[in-house]
Amino acid sequence: MSILVVGSVALDSVRTPLKEAKDVLGGSASYFAYAASYFGEVSLVAAVGHDFPQQYMELFNKKGIDITGLKKKDGKTFRWSGVYKKDINQRETLSVDLGVLGDFYPELSDGHKKSEYVFLANIDPELQLHVLNQIKNPKLVVCDTMDIWIENKKSELLEVFKRVDVVMLNDSEARQLAKESNLAKAADKILKLGARYVVIKRGEHGVMFFSKDTNFALPAYPVKNVLDPTGAGDSFGGGFLGYISKKNDTSCNAIRNALIYATIIASFTVEDFSLNRLITLKEHEIKKRIGEFRKILAVESLT
Repeated sequence: MSILVVGSVALDSVRTPLKEAKDVLGGSASYFAYAASYFGEVSLVAAVGHDFPQQYMELFNKKGIDITGLKKKDGKTFRWSGVYKKDINQRETLSVDLGVLGDFYPELSDGHKKSEYVFLANIDPELQLHVLNQIKNPKLVVCDTMDIWIENKKSELLEVFKRVDVVMLNDSEARQLAKESNLAKAADKILKLGARYVVIKRGEHGVMFFSKDTNFALPAYPVKNVLDPTGAGDSFGGGFLGYISKKNDTSCNAIRNALIYATIIASFTVEDFSLNRLITLKEHEIKKRIGEFRKILAVESLT
């Protein structure tokens, strides 16, 4: 089934306690698209500048990702730089240069408008609404967001929530949005804003899922060598919607399995900079780690 992602494609410069990388492929749409492409056809809509390396365009093409919606414009590609502290969960943004992303206004092709599964990455809620106004009869729409939109574009963001099926955000964003420290209570408040499901990403502490009828939580897969957490949340989204589209099933049981696959895909992402680990990832590695994770989740009868 067809998947559409609308978001950012960027050049990132990242420094971690172990290593650093400069001007490497990044952006929410990049991570999502590559992760989702393990499960089915993905179309990517974004904007880059004329400085965007051709090798990255070829990388998308080689993976079979549709980049007819990835437009090259006059100006520079969106650039982000950041540093991770000794505690890898703590990150400081050093610089942000929006470049052509500042004028990004996605216009979908007729084919993209018919996409069955849609992921709205953490771009401006006004742009998310613009995309929603163009989509025709999707089976499932997932939106991500971030603290800056919760703070500065809350009314527009709430309009988005009324029109999507799944809201995906991290734990600090959930608390910020709901003004509630308890995540279960925060999720209840967010559900009342309109979406059917709420997925709260908690990094190394796993993920929580909430609907009006069902709640559950999963741990993270224990990764021994975390090099760069950048893009883990976006590749999580790609694994999640990719699995659902492959099964063409939006039931709670399918969503539970999708969250398992999402967790595993994200666990590979953090093992290297940029999309490097996703690029080398093989299907047998995914299956092996899924098997290991299911053993972690297994609970014997309690007496």
